[in-house]
Amino acid sequence: MLLVAGLGNPGEEYALTPHNLGFLAVDRLAERHGIRVTRKDSRALIGLGEIGLGEIEGREVMLAKPQTFMNLSGTSLAPLMAKHAIGLEDLIVVYDELDLPWQTLKIKPKGSAAGHNGMKSVISSLNSSEFVRVRLGVHPGHPIRSGVEYLLAPMKRSQSKELEEFTGFAADAVRSIIAEGVVKAMTKFNRRAQGLTKEEE
Repeated sequence: MLLVAGLGNPGEEYALTPHNLGFLAVDRLAERHGIRVTRKDSRALIGLGEIGLGEIEGREVMLAKPQTFMNLSGTSLAPLMAKHAIGLEDLIVVYDELDLPWQTLKIKPKGSAAGHNGMKSVISSLNSSEFVRVRLGVHPGHPIRSGVEYLLAPMKRSQSKELEEFTGFAADAVRSIIAEGVVKAMTKFNRRAQGLTKEEE
C-alpha cells in the first residue's frame, strides 16, 4: 500500500492558507477518486482507496492529513507507517514550498528539508530523507515582510482563483507517480512558473 501524505495545519482558520496546500492537494486527489479522508488514525485523518491512470490498474492507496500541526507532522506519519507496515519506498509527501514561485511544481525522489519545518519533522521522525516528495510553490513573486505571516494568512484573491487549477495539477502529478513511477512523473509534471529561467528558480 502507498501512503500519500499532505502536510498542513488543522482548523478552519488555516484551511485556505498557503501552508495548507498539501492538505488541499490531497483533498483534490480524494475527491477525484472517491476517497473519504475522515477516519482518525495515529493523529491523522486518513482514507483508503485505489488510484490508477487510464488503463493502468489502480494501486491501493492511503491518503493522510496529519492533525498534529505542521511542525510536528512526523510524529503522526512515523507511527502511521509503522502501524500499517508502509516503507519509505511507498511514501509520497505533498507540501508547500516558499522557495518556489506560486504554481511551480517539483517532484523529487529524495532530498533535504530545505528549511521547511514540516519536512524537518518528517525526516527526523523517519530518520531518513529517502522518500518521494511533491513540492508546491507558494511564493507570490514579490517581496514579503514575513514568511511565517504570509504562509499562515488567507490566500489572496488572485491565488484563490488559481487554486483549483493548481491543486488539480498536483493531484494529476501524484496520480502519475503512483501509476507510472517517479521518473516519468518528473518528466511530465515538473514545471517552472512562466517567465522564469532555471537560474531564477
